[in-house]
Amino acid sequence: MIDVETKLVGLLGTPLKQSFSPAMQNRAFGAAGLNYYYFPIEVATEGLRDVLQGMRRMNFAGCNVTKPNKIEVMQYLDAVDTAALAIGAVNTVKAEGGKLTGYNTDGLGFATFLEQDEAIHIPSTRFFVLGCGGAGRAIAAVLAAKGAQGITLADMSDAAVASLADSIDQHFSYPVSRVELGTASMRNAVAEANVVINATAVGMAPYADDTPLPSEWLAAGGLDNRQLVCDIIYNPTTTRLLREAAGRGCRTANGLGMVIYQGAAAFTIWTGQAAPVATMKETIAELSARLS
Repeated sequence: MIDVETKLVGLLGTPLKQSFSPAMQNRAFGAAGLNYYYFPIEVATEGLRDVLQGMRRMNFAGCNVTKPNKIEVMQYLDAVDTAALAIGAVNTVKAEGGKLTGYNTDGLGFATFLEQDEAIHIPSTRFFVLGCGGAGRAIAAVLAAKGAQGITLADMSDAAVASLADSIDQHFSYPVSRVELGTASMRNAVAEANVVINATAVGMAPYADDTPLPSEWLAAGGLDNRQLVCDIIYNPTTTRLLREAAGRGCRTANGLGMVIYQGAAAFTIWTGQAAPVATMKETIAELSARLS
C-alpha cells in the first residue's frame, strides 16, 4: 500500500506500454520488504525537464530512463557517474537531497547476462553492434572496457557512430570499426562476428514483422551456427531477427536477461541493498510466458 512514507521510482520514456520493469521492480521491492513503488511516466524529450524538477521536490528515490531520453536527460542532472559519462547516456537516476545523479546500468546488465554463458569469453569474442543510441552506446562501451577482441558499429546515423567510436577511443583507448548500413562491409562484419547484437527498436511490438538485418543476407549465409544473435527487444520475446537467426542454426537471446541484470544494478543504486535477482527472474519468466 502506498502511504506518505513510500519512496517513489519512475520510468521516464515513451512508449512504455510494453515495459516489464514496473512489475519486476515492484515485486523485488516487496520481496526485500521495502516501502518503494515503481511506476511509468510517459514523457518525451520536450517534457523531461519538468518531470525531473518535480522529482527533486517529491519523495522520489530515483528513476529509470528509456527511449527517447537516455542521452537528453544528462543535461538536466546535477552529476553523472564516470561510467555513464564514458557511455554518453544515462538509464538510471538516483534522487537524494534534491539532487539528481545519473548512472548507466544497461551495458553492465548486458555484460553480466552474457557472462552467464560459458561459451562466451569477452576478450576472445568479436562483436557486431547495430544501433548507437542509448542502449547500443552502453553495450559497446562496456564490451570495450572488458577488452573485447573486436567491436564493429553500425547505425542509420553516421554522426551517432562517430560519436560513440570517439567516446570509446577517448575513455578506453579502444579502436572500434565502423561500417555503413546495407553495404558489403556491413554484411562481412556481421558474418565475421561471434556475437551479433541488435540494439535498435526495429522488430519491437507492434512492428514485429520488421527486421534490422535483410532476410536475403541471412538466406545467403550471413549468419551460421557458430554465432550468438542477441536482440535487446523482449516484446515480442522472439523477434523476426531471432527466428530467422535460429533458422540458420544460430544460438539466440532476447533482451530479458539484460532487463533483469540492469534492473538489479539499478535496484541497488536506489536502495543501497542487493537486489533479489531470483525474484526478478521469476517475475520476468511469468510475464514473458504471457507473450509466448
